[in-house]
Amino acid sequence: MAVTLTEAAARHVTRYMAKRGKGVGVRLGVKTTGCSGLAYKLEYAEFAPEDTIFEGHGVKVIIDPKSLPYIDGTELDFVREGLNEGFKFHNPREKD
Repeated sequence: MAVTLTEAAARHVTRYMAKRGKGVGVRLGVKTTGCSGLAYKLEYAEFAPEDTIFEGHGVKVIIDPKSLPYIDGTELDFVREGLNEGFKFHNPREKD
């Protein structure tokens, strides 16, 4: 099992956490959305005892046990496209 992040994502998370002044990593998970299925959720967070923690490029990615089966193998990236920027999720388990 693994969740990874690109260098661009790690740089963005590191800068944001330094500006914010707290947090030990980024929490990646899924939440139920209406009748259409699941959506990603991303927040800066602390650890909980039941969490699984992956680390890449000096950044901790925190995953709760219920989300892990859905996002195992996911790569978190941060991209800029024109005036837009944001996180992209490359998940081999995603169907739509």
